[in-house]
Amino acid sequence: MTAIKMLRLDSAAVDFDKQLQARLAWDASDDLEIHKRVLDIIADVKKRGDKALLEYTNRFDGTAFKTAAELELDRAALQQAWDTLPSTQAIALQTAADRVRAYAEHQKLQSWQFTEIDGTVLGQKVTALDKAGLYVPGGKAAYPSSVLMNAIPAKVAGVGELIMVVPTPRGETNALVLAAAHVAGVDRVFTIGGAQAVAALAYGTESIPAVDKIVGPGNIYVATAKKLVFGQVGIDMIAGPSEILIICDGQTNPDWIAMDMFSQAEHDENAQAILISDDAAFLNQVEASINKLLPEMERAEIIRASLTGRGAFIKVANLSEAAQVANRIAPEHLELSVAEPEALCAQIHNAGAIFMGRFTAEALGDYCAGPNHVLPTSSTARYSSPLGVYDFQKRSSLINCSAVGAQNLGKIASVLARGESLTAHARSAEFRI
Repeated sequence: MTAIKMLRLDSAAVDFDKQLQARLAWDASDDLEIHKRVLDIIADVKKRGDKALLEYTNRFDGTAFKTAAELELDRAALQQAWDTLPSTQAIALQTAADRVRAYAEHQKLQSWQFTEIDGTVLGQKVTALDKAGLYVPGGKAAYPSSVLMNAIPAKVAGVGELIMVVPTPRGETNALVLAAAHVAGVDRVFTIGGAQAVAALAYGTESIPAVDKIVGPGNIYVATAKKLVFGQVGIDMIAGPSEILIICDGQTNPDWIAMDMFSQAEHDENAQAILISDDAAFLNQVEASINKLLPEMERAEIIRASLTGRGAFIKVANLSEAAQVANRIAPEHLELSVAEPEALCAQIHNAGAIFMGRFTAEALGDYCAGPNHVLPTSSTARYSSPLGVYDFQKRSSLINCSAVGAQNLGKIASVLARGESLTAHARSAEFRI
């Protein structure tokens, strides 16, 4: 097997910024043919409802459903999947669910209000979404952890009804995914997938209720459909390839760092793994570890393609400079594999999730640490946040004017409204003076 030679960048280079941007560049341009196909599917499901949904499901998933009623799994199926899990899997699933739920409980937004001197009451009312939809990949791509991460925050928020869609190619279901739905408290499960499932959740059919927000990962057709129904419903985010950025001071076992890079590189060829260090000799050690460990990996060719196509080693002068580079990259996952991670973390402003210290592998966050693994990618951590309970809650402003408050605010509103030539606004306020 040919040895991997990692791309090396040096922050001291004159053209470092240009080189870094070139490595980070991700072509997320729309495939117009896919876009058109998805638009047609959405329009068809919107127009013909269950009939279109059945046709697409049977065509794309190799199923033979006759009626829409067959598309829904009853709760007994979820219970059975849970009851028949091997004990090791059941314990792991339950422990992970408990940790995700405990963390989510700390995120709940609460209603609040205050009273001004004149008796006017101002505040904010927090309410949960009525219905949310969760998309879960099906068949061989089984992600029970994704079920937990998306469903539990919704239930903690108090969502009235959580509806999960999961395709079952050739009728194949995954026991871990169904067991995770049971543990997480999913209310209804439909065996549908693809753009047609997103359309059904967005617009509703005779059998599937329309939801207020759709969350969860999927392929390019699912991602495109979510983008196209946004506005009709809310969505979590449009996710790009998985990313990991590691800052290391050269004192961590290089095998650990290499495997942490593999953990994201194995997702797909477009995943990105970057290591930053102020120790050039350590970068050489990690490269040696990469080449030593790679032949052992089941997904070696995917990892190789990811590391050679999008991976990088970055040499910096010191850890403060490493933090500056990390903030420009704004990674999905950031490992601070250093002696004093708290001090370095104080300099980090842009990251989806920050893994502190030498013993905190990013993979723990993917499954069972507690914080959500649905994170902003493609530098969107500059302005967005991990999925959480707050994504399933709405905020309404509360305004309750006293008679005196209406007098005071009415005069101010009148002046401003007349300045905008909106006299009905002005008179509405003036009537109460």
